[in-house]
Amino acid sequence: MKNRRIGCLGVFLFILTVITVTVVVILFDSNTRLVTTEYELYYENLPESFDGYRIVLLADLHGAEHGDDNKRLVDAVRDANPDIITIAGDLVDSYQPGRPVEKQFDIVQTLVHQLVRIAPVYYVTGNHEWDIGGVSVTEQFLSMLRENDVIVLRNQHRQLTIGNDSIILAGVEDPGGPADMIKPDDFISNVMDRENPDFLIVLNHRNNSPLFGKQGVDLILSGHAHGGMVRLPFTDGLIGAQNEIFPTYTRGVYTRGETNMVVTAGLGNHFGWTRFLNNPQVVVVELRAEK
Repeated sequence: MKNRRIGCLGVFLFILTVITVTVVVILFDSNTRLVTTEYELYYENLPESFDGYRIVLLADLHGAEHGDDNKRLVDAVRDANPDIITIAGDLVDSYQPGRPVEKQFDIVQTLVHQLVRIAPVYYVTGNHEWDIGGVSVTEQFLSMLRENDVIVLRNQHRQLTIGNDSIILAGVEDPGGPADMIKPDDFISNVMDRENPDFLIVLNHRNNSPLFGKQGVDLILSGHAHGGMVRLPFTDGLIGAQNEIFPTYTRGVYTRGETNMVVTAGLGNHFGWTRFLNNPQVVVVELRAEK
């Protein structure tokens, strides 16, 4: 009987060890291995010159590094061969023990200095850029980005042109910004009235954009949700950006009406949360013109 108990205990400890090691390996992989995900989206109204146009979407770095000087991240973006690079906010985060905001500024500066040599870089703020030490610190951060040739869009838009064709990229300021700024719906309506674009892309940090499904918006690029942090089968993640359970629109392509919204799982973690089966992600969107 005693030998049987010892045998059962040994089996239990073996199984427990296997489970523990498996979980540790998955956690390590989920938080360190960078993945690239490509989406091919078809549109009847996309100008033919933009058929095959490649957009890299990054978000939610939170001061993280993927290799020395973010080499693995830069290599992944370069390998994607983008026409433009878009960054949907939360490059920095004031709640990162061991990585003060000043250090994160240096990390981001080193990163964007490399990215702008691959393709034009467009950026909008996330909620954490407005929580790093007051408006003056935020403005200092945005000035640093501009000095490194990043195009900062604060409820502003740019025309992207190939030959005689053009599309519009509009960048929505995060609602954590100035209290008197224009509302996203009004801003995009103004862009539509002024430009009457053939094709409109909106860069917007938050994945619960009020513009999702708005007539005339063809594509929204977002982050914020970190992929729901813990990914299990048949879920869109377990934990939302506001700590809600079973959030929606956390990673992938979603469609409402004529609008596609692409949400990246992001590149870093907010302090206190870890990823599980949800790797840091570089997203590539390839636009295709339906024949």
